[in-house]
Formats: sequence, structure tokens, C-alpha cells
Amino acid sequence: MDLFGRYLFRQFAGSFLLILVTLTTIVWLASALGQLSLLTSKGQGVAILLKITTLALPALVAIIAPLALLVACIFTLDRFNSDSEVIVMSASGAPVWRFAAPCIFLAGIVSLILLVFNLLLTPASLRQLRSYINQVRTDLIAQVLQPGRFTGPEPGLTFHIRDRALNGELLGLLVNDSRTKDVTMTYLANRGQILSNEEGSYLIMKEGHILRQEAAQKDKGVQIVAFEQYIFDISEFGAKSKGRALRRGELYLPELLNPDPENPDYKRNPGRYRAEIHERFSSALYPLVYVLIVINFLGHPRTVRENRWGAIFMAFGAAIALRSGGLAATNLLTLQASAITLVYGIPIGAILVAAFTAHVRMAPYARHGINLDILAKLQIFNNKLHAMLGVKTEQNGGRLG
Repeated sequence: MDLFGRYLFRQFAGSFLLILVTLTTIVWLASALGQLSLLTSKGQGVAILLKITTLALPALVAIIAPLALLVACIFTLDRFNSDSEVIVMSASGAPVWRFAAPCIFLAGIVSLILLVFNLLLTPASLRQLRSYINQVRTDLIAQVLQPGRFTGPEPGLTFHIRDRALNGELLGLLVNDSRTKDVTMTYLANRGQILSNEEGSYLIMKEGHILRQEAAQKDKGVQIVAFEQYIFDISEFGAKSKGRALRRGELYLPELLNPDPENPDYKRNPGRYRAEIHERFSSALYPLVYVLIVINFLGHPRTVRENRWGAIFMAFGAAIALRSGGLAATNLLTLQASAITLVYGIPIGAILVAAFTAHVRMAPYARHGINLDILAKLQIFNNKLHAMLGVKTEQNGGRLG
């Protein structure tokens, strides 16, 4: 790539990265704000919040990157036209592919990145995200122990905490266990914390008392036992989320090609797995589609007095229409295997048509209704007609005849 090509590539790549980072940040912030309940009502730490929202980024980038490339190409080519760079290069004899080559090269890089994301990074991140979500769901702090509330995971068992410290320690803890009819146990503790390991989850209470009352001996009052530390098993109260089958987006390509026949989701609709496979590959073609569409509409020289909004809207609309058609073809593929021709035919056909149209439009054409070749032919025909009729014509300032 020569000096001018590197200049164009830097312009396209810079705009693409800026738009990609901006859109991804906006979507990430919206997702993070939507998960604030993990901090407020469910008592999770900031680290869990950041992990959950960050692990969703690969899937978001795979969706946002083609759109960011489309907007970047439209913006950059429109700026080139406004600064008369396209006009100057075209006047010097540079074809439209002189501008398209760096943009197509960038589209190829984006397509390869999308393939890596679709086949490797996105399934891996979604699997890790699933494990963190399960961790939150199985955490008793997230489900039951909420400050100022009397809640319980099952009838006869009630938990209450006064507050929660910044380090996650529970303050002012009360546990009332009346699940058995014979004995009612009430645990009071100044402090407590949750300990989770491979064996299970435990509530460790410190500096408290146990109030024991037997139903058959209510007249004898309540037995009180003081303790420095007491361990209460809470493993059985977590959500039973382990062992669930992985979703389609969490599967790698070999797992999609050879799905588990006992998977309930695969039993319900095996066509979704076929559509998922081809969507991961076909979606990587759309960056090239977007670039060639933009080149076709905005890659030719225009004067600064011409209105370019029409071309911008047409390029954006054509790109969105083709992507919508591709998604419709993918949905149709879940029902009919023959729809695979549409899944790949729409982007490949759009690439060929846009490239051919852009190449044809490289030839200069008259912007007015007057064609100079036609005028010259008419003049020759007029002179021959006059000669046949014997009409004298003026040549070199004199009259002949």
C-alpha cells in the first residue's frame, strides 16, 4: 500500500474505531445501568457487576462493528467529497477503486475479526457469563438476605439483617427456624458472613445467642445458649441451576455441528442449530456489502454544490434492507434447509452487483442533456446535406462554391 493508500486507510480506520468505541460504550453503559440491581437490592460487589457487563461485550461488538463500519465509510467519503479530495484525485485519473481499495481492506479485517468473535470469543464469553449469573442466582445474599426485610427461602425459615457492611459482612443477623413442629430455633448474631466452597454454602454467625424452645415444654420457657461462632448450612437453599443445557449462542462450532441429541432445545427445533451455524459465517460477509454499497453511492466525484443527502440515505437504507433480508433468510433457514441459498446469496449477490455498478459508473458521462458527440455527428450530416444541395458554406473566412 502506497502513501496515499495508507492515508486513506488511516482515515477510514480512525473513523471506524471512534464510532465503534463510542457505540459500544453507550451500549455498555446502558447495560451496566440496567444491572445496578446487583449492587442495590442483591448485594453483589462491583467486581461481579463489571464482569457480567464486560463479558457481554464480544456479542455486542459482533453486532455493532458492521454498523460502525457502514457509518464510518459514509462519514469519511462524504468528508472527502466536501474537501474536494475525490474530485482532485478523479481529475488526475484515479479510478473509484483507488478510494475503495483501503476501505475494502478494512472491511476484510473487520470480517476476519467477526469470524473470530462468532466462532471463538462470543461462545467463550457467554459461557463465562452464564457461570457468573448462576453464581448470583445461587447466592443467598442475592436472593434472601436483604437489609431491613424479613424473607425466607422456604416456609418456616426466616432471615433478617439490619445492614450490610462495605466488605460484605452482615450486621444484626436474625434467623428463625420453625420448620420442625417440635422445636423452634432462633439465632441472633451481631455479625455474620457467607462462605462458599466446593462443598456448599454456609452462613457463619459470630457473637450471638441461640434461643431454643420445644413445643412440648413451652411452660419451661426458652433455652438460651451463647456462642462465639456458629455455622449454619444454607447449601440447600440455592437455585438448582447446574446441569442445564447450554444455549445455541454458547456452543462452539463443533458442538453445533454435532449437537447433543438429548438437548431439549435441539429436540424442539433442530433447524435453529443449522441457522446458527450459517449465520455465524454469513454475517462476516456484510462488512464487504456495506463498504461496496457506500462506494457505489458516494465514491464518485461530486461538486460541493451538489446535495449528497440523497445518496447518503440511499446507501444507508440499502445496507439496512439487505441486512434485514439476510436475517429473514436465516429465520427461514430454521424451517427449510433450501433457504441456505438465500442466506449466502443475498450478501454475495449484493457484493457483485455493487462492485459491477461502481465499476461501470467510473466512465465519465455528461451531466447535461447535450451530448457533444451527437452535435458533431449532426454537423457532419449537415455539411454533407448542404454539399448535395449545392449550398455554399464558409470556410477559412471566405465563400467557396
